[in-house]
Amino acid sequence: MAGKVVILVEQIYEDMEFWYPYYRMKEAGYEVIAVGPVKGKAYPSKHGIEAKADAVPSEVDVNAIEALIIPGGFSPDHMRRVPEMVEIVRKAHQAGKVVAAICHGGWMLASAGIARGKKLTCFFSIKDDLTNAGGEYVDQEVVRDGNLITSRTPLDLPAFCRTILEALKK
Repeated sequence: MAGKVVILVEQIYEDMEFWYPYYRMKEAGYEVIAVGPVKGKAYPSKHGIEAKADAVPSEVDVNAIEALIIPGGFSPDHMRRVPEMVEIVRKAHQAGKVVAAICHGGWMLASAGIARGKKLTCFFSIKDDLTNAGGEYVDQEVVRDGNLITSRTPLDLPAFCRTILEALKK
């Protein structure tokens, strides 16, 4: 087993942006832990597929994980309403872990206060949110700035997951 990767979950997540990284990380040998506001709750996606939270943020020791992934859809808007969800992103970043956000996942980077001074990308409709949070928007399929990895849409998932796995190799 290569280590542990957290993927955040909340209602109305983008199906591909949760499940593609989930299975890609498992395929690479990582234990993947879905973390949501309520342990055991099944959260529906944009298209009705449910993902169950294995744990809540307070049960995760960020020093014991390798990466934290934030899928998009409208779930990040729900995630950022829960202080513990925002705090786990901040703590993972402060601990130097890989923090990866795709699409609307950038909202969590802004809410966690970790976009400032970073080059990043996102779904175009939240570009202003990230630049207003102090980030520098770059329109490309994947952007890596230190331990922060961002992508725009489901079409970018191959580059997104490839870059996460490259960062995990250190």
